[in-house]
Amino acid sequence: MTKLIPIFADHLSHDLSALQYANKADARILMVEVREEAETVPHHRKKLIFLFSAMRHFAEELREDGWRVDYIALTDPQNTHSFTDEVKRALDRHTISEIFVCQPGNWRVQEVVKSWEEMFDLRVTIVPDDRFICSSDEFEQWAEGRKQLRMEYFYRDMRRKTGLLMVRDKPEGGVWNYDQENRKPPKSGLDYPEAPQFQPDRLTRSVIDMVAAEFPTRFGTIEGFQWGVTRDDALASLQDFVAHRLNGFGHYQDAMVGGEPFLFHSLIGLYLNCGLLRPLEVCETVAQAYADDAAPLNAVEGFVRQIIGWREYVRGIYFLKMPDYKDQNFFGNLRTLPDFYWTGDTDMNCLKQSIDQTIDHAYAHHIQRLMITGNFALLTSIDPVRVHEWYLAVYADAFEWVELPNTLGMSQFGDGGLLGSKPYASSGNYINKMSDYCGDCRYKVKERVGEDACPFNALYWHFMARNEDKLRGNNRLNMVYRNLDNMDGDTRDALMDRAEQVISQLKPSHADDYL
Repeated sequence: MTKLIPIFADHLSHDLSALQYANKADARILMVEVREEAETVPHHRKKLIFLFSAMRHFAEELREDGWRVDYIALTDPQNTHSFTDEVKRALDRHTISEIFVCQPGNWRVQEVVKSWEEMFDLRVTIVPDDRFICSSDEFEQWAEGRKQLRMEYFYRDMRRKTGLLMVRDKPEGGVWNYDQENRKPPKSGLDYPEAPQFQPDRLTRSVIDMVAAEFPTRFGTIEGFQWGVTRDDALASLQDFVAHRLNGFGHYQDAMVGGEPFLFHSLIGLYLNCGLLRPLEVCETVAQAYADDAAPLNAVEGFVRQIIGWREYVRGIYFLKMPDYKDQNFFGNLRTLPDFYWTGDTDMNCLKQSIDQTIDHAYAHHIQRLMITGNFALLTSIDPVRVHEWYLAVYADAFEWVELPNTLGMSQFGDGGLLGSKPYASSGNYINKMSDYCGDCRYKVKERVGEDACPFNALYWHFMARNEDKLRGNNRLNMVYRNLDNMDGDTRDALMDRAEQVISQLKPSHADDYL
């Protein structure tokens, strides 16, 4: 009798919990490239290449390690392109006594897996995903009874739990959070190290050819695929970050520079989220750099906070609040995403830079996502579900558990303040401060009204005015509304007119055009 162990695209870890409970002699692993999943949203072609190639490499490694693996490729003529139907076919092929699976990262897939026991009249054991520092049950216990689920307090508990950057029961350096030191704008003369590049091997080249043939009109370029696809590649990328970019990461993690898509960022999010790296090993590696006097504390703490703080926190929120969380729309925004989000065809240089590099690399860093594309969507009343689906589609590191709370909650304030205490909305001034984008833009960032004025300026005040009934009571926005109250009527009217002109000229997109 044999255990069937389905492994999904975000389960590419040799120490996956489901494997720890199985013997190679009485287990059958099932891995499937599912068109049904590839078409939930129009996933970037480089994202598909990365995931399919990483899955195929992982399957080969499992076989070399002695596991028996059924691998169903996308172009297999027998592929039903459904997780459930492929499990049924595996049950027909083999004598299976039990289905054993690591907790899926996607809530919808988790519900599908739960349905298999009754559907197939077979025991289905879902084991916790122990790659995370905080389990879903532990987060629920942490959240119980709290009026506000603020990440900062959760993060401190995770520091205590892991011992990372701790001196007994006190934080290293005497403070928990060095965020105030990590907001420097870019300065001239900075030398940006080259990002690691991994040349496609035979297996990856075959996947590139397959994706080109199967998804000829899909969003995103295929040329120049450079992401790693194995654990060895992921470890090499982590070491490259520590050696060449960690020192600059702290100060300049929020900076944006034209023509420089990677700057000092780690570029390991996609490896973490598919399982090629574990969060604790990543943080321990970075913390060791501080212990060795090879990196400053502000850089190391800022990085660790993103992993054991924010990343673990949003996963906890996701499983705590799904499935209703996906339908939250605090502002009632209903507009369709502008077409230039798919093409990059816009005169706003900050948006063009961020979207063009997304098209080329399936990557943009967190400030480009939050304060450029996310900010514009928020200011122009885009339906947060449309924004969520775009982010899920276009970024190689985007899996729903991590992307949905970041997009709907943090970026679009769709949850009304569960994740963040105020909306991440800004005028062009913030973009001008943190980037060099505005100098090469067709619009003038210092102007608020008129055809040449930066659209962000009027859109910001329009957003604050139209949502006054929902936001005026927010203590963090008191100054904003005092300024709005003190604005003379003609100026306010001109700003509203300019914003409405910008919004009226947006060409709506149709995501299905990019499938």
